[in-house]
Amino acid sequence: METTFLAQQFVPLMFAGLFVLLLTGFPVAFGLAATGLAFGFIGMEAGLFPATMFQALPSRIFGIMQNDTLLAIPFFTFMGIILERSGMAEDLLETVGQVFGPLRGGLAIAVILVGALLAATTGVVAAAVISMGLISLPIMLRYGYSRVIATGVITASGTLAQAIPPSLVLIVLADQLGRSVGDMYSGALVPGLLLVGLYILFIVVVSFVKPAMVPPLPLEARIYKEPGGASGHKSLMFLVVLCAVAGMAWAQVHNAVLTPLLKRPMPAPGDEIVILSMTLASLLGLFLAIINRVTGMGLLSKLAERVTFVLMPPLILIFLVLGTIFLGVATPTEGGAMGALGALILALGKRRMTMPLLKQALENTAKLASFVLFILIGSTVFSFTFNAADGHFWVEKLFVGMPGGAWGFLIVVNILVFILGCFIDFFEIAFIVIPLLAPVAEKILPGLVPGMTVDDAMIWFGVIIAMNLQTSFLTPPFGFALFYLRSVAAKFDYRDRVTGATIPAVTTAQIYKGSIAFIILQLIMVAAIMIFPSLVTGGIEKIDKLSDAQVMEQLQMPKSEPDAPQESLPGAAPSADDKSKEDDPMKAIEDALAKDKK
Repeated sequence: METTFLAQQFVPLMFAGLFVLLLTGFPVAFGLAATGLAFGFIGMEAGLFPATMFQALPSRIFGIMQNDTLLAIPFFTFMGIILERSGMAEDLLETVGQVFGPLRGGLAIAVILVGALLAATTGVVAAAVISMGLISLPIMLRYGYSRVIATGVITASGTLAQAIPPSLVLIVLADQLGRSVGDMYSGALVPGLLLVGLYILFIVVVSFVKPAMVPPLPLEARIYKEPGGASGHKSLMFLVVLCAVAGMAWAQVHNAVLTPLLKRPMPAPGDEIVILSMTLASLLGLFLAIINRVTGMGLLSKLAERVTFVLMPPLILIFLVLGTIFLGVATPTEGGAMGALGALILALGKRRMTMPLLKQALENTAKLASFVLFILIGSTVFSFTFNAADGHFWVEKLFVGMPGGAWGFLIVVNILVFILGCFIDFFEIAFIVIPLLAPVAEKILPGLVPGMTVDDAMIWFGVIIAMNLQTSFLTPPFGFALFYLRSVAAKFDYRDRVTGATIPAVTTAQIYKGSIAFIILQLIMVAAIMIFPSLVTGGIEKIDKLSDAQVMEQLQMPKSEPDAPQESLPGAAPSADDKSKEDDPMKAIEDALAKDKK
């Protein structure tokens, strides 16, 4: 009893020491490790835990270094850097801007769509925000966009890399929650796409309410025109409809073609049909554009041809990476390796792959991977001492007795994560806070929604946290996306090279104001996921599992019928049948399962 009391006094002191180190600017990884070790030695001297406890610490650190799941982080980082440095962002912004530019708010919609594509191919916030800030912000300011809308759209679209797979934060959360990265990706896909739709809906509303804030692209700025002056949108729409019809036709015959070919007893799952149908539709569009370019037939307009050559390669890469993960063909690590190889092939195809670019990508990947691993090692040392002092029981009692039960826990946790996101990085939150909250969530969340399994509940909890952590890039005073845009936005008045007009500088206050509306949209999405868990759990593949009784029935050996019942005499030695019952391994397994359940 005395040890438990000392532990309850000890745990808040550990929190206090940790946050003092963080607030004083001490490096995070060393701060975590130093706090854990310091309080570990103090606790050992106080008699809270034995000195032999630290013998298990090296094995935990080696376990981190042997974690195959974390290999996906450098692969996806390398893929994103190669694609961003090879000019994919510039091509996408220019092309999609020409498609939607004639509409009011079209440039803002183009930035959102390109942000979603960059999120699904790069997964790196810094690359997306900096690229769109350098390319699209001058164009939006040139043609009279509101600075609040322009800066807000760029920063918010860049943060989509945290919500749309292959997001780095989803990999980290899946590892910390002990769940499959593929299930986390499947659960986050629909909420991520809904958030993209919410952004676009907001721009559409602004274009009707205050059209002067989001003017259309003027005629002189539309560069892909036909000789007769046509915009080429009709040809583009015809190509889109043709590819969509081809994809739908394949979806109808998918099972009839592949199921006998692969000799599968069951029909193909729905996500496999969707992914392969979209892949074939993209390949058809690319094939038609190549034929049009080679033969010079002129069947497609300049705009349609340009859109096809720019959009289809990254779309095919997305289907290659995420499709193989969703279908279970590849693990997230293997999918990341294929994505990195695909990014190299795309860069070589564009003739933009150089040795300096490759060296820079490898250096940045090594820096980020080392940063993540060092924080994870430091947080492991901290949580090791924290759990040894019964800190996890202290946190559990703190949240289980909270008013509102499971809903109260969810609301308080989201408020806590949102506030922490204003000051510290999402890696630190994922490695420090989430391991403390995961056991409580696993205990109380499955009973919140009828029929929800423990795995579904933890994936749901992980997607909620990931969507909440997305706001950490936009919330002042330390929103990283705000700083990324500040680093590339004009700090002084400048003369526009196209119009010759003087463009006033972009102030920090304008960047901060632009993020407010999109923070509210992200919080609305967090609330929607909490209220409608099926947005997450509906995308997770359900696998029928056998109960313990069914497993025992499958393992049970057939029993031979005894010839006649024999009664043992009092004081006689146990019969062979009695000994077999005592030594029955199936009986031992059943007893062990019953004891484990109890």
